[in-house]
Amino acid sequence: MPVFPIVRMRRLRRNETIRRMVRETTLTVSDFIYGLFVVPGKGVRQEVSSLPGVFRMSVDLLVEECEEVYQLGVPAVLLFGIPESKDEMGSGAYASDGIIQRAVRAIKDRVPDLAVITDVCLCEYTSHGHCGLVKMTDRGFEVDNDATLELLARTAVSQAEAGADIVAPSDMMDGRVRAIRQALDQSGFSHIPIMSYAAKMASAFYGPFREAAESAPQFGDRTSYQMDFSNRRQAMREIALDIEEGADIVMVKPALAYLDLIAEARRRFDVPIAAYNVSGEYAMVKAAAKLGWLDEDRIVWEILTAIKRAGADLIITYFAKDVARKLSAPS
Repeated sequence: MPVFPIVRMRRLRRNETIRRMVRETTLTVSDFIYGLFVVPGKGVRQEVSSLPGVFRMSVDLLVEECEEVYQLGVPAVLLFGIPESKDEMGSGAYASDGIIQRAVRAIKDRVPDLAVITDVCLCEYTSHGHCGLVKMTDRGFEVDNDATLELLARTAVSQAEAGADIVAPSDMMDGRVRAIRQALDQSGFSHIPIMSYAAKMASAFYGPFREAAESAPQFGDRTSYQMDFSNRRQAMREIALDIEEGADIVMVKPALAYLDLIAEARRRFDVPIAAYNVSGEYAMVKAAAKLGWLDEDRIVWEILTAIKRAGADLIITYFAKDVARKLSAPS
């Protein structure tokens, strides 16, 4: 019988130094965007019960948090606002003195080199909790796509006027990227990039976020505008359309259960790809670690590496600050 030589794959795994030398995917602090929640008031720091270690903060404390994040080397934050009051039109989203607009001005005044990304959506600001204007029909409620576009565009412009570096529409209305791009250009903000939530699934992983942002729908759900998570080809079509309309960065959300979509998007599209390591993914790790079922540090590193390995250039994660501390610590 012929004797086949043993292929010695383990030679390059013998010790940590060699493993580090041949490592194909490496996390850096520049990969991360840190999600933050801002609320009215002063001196407010409320922990989100379903997101241990994540806080809703008033603008004064949010600025301090941003200073710390920037010192750790995290290049950007993504802001979500909870307004003083809500109405059917979501007017707090595009008010010049809205909670996000005030937060952006304060951050850029104190930490000018930190990139501030603003979520462009109405769900946190509408009394009904949907991402656009709602109209009632014989078949029940319907989110009015075209009427919503004008308000999304107004929101993006108001955030750019406040000093936002990047605007990030998360609403999933058809045509929103084009409407926002046109509005920004006409208002003198042609230099502001759009990071589009291009493939955003109707996912059960968003529960803790909706508690944090107080944005759960008061009736119905979001399946008529967020994507059916069964559809890969449709996700690629959504991404292609957003790029065609002017998106500079496209996002897949959630990340962990959708690594295949991140990988396929990386193969197909030559633009930066962001992935959102969402609240439910964070909460599951925290819960399992609290019970001693997982080693939190190791599993977080593995998850974030997998997201980057799949093809993400940017990772939005609530773990950003903790991982940045480890990356900046002396070895």
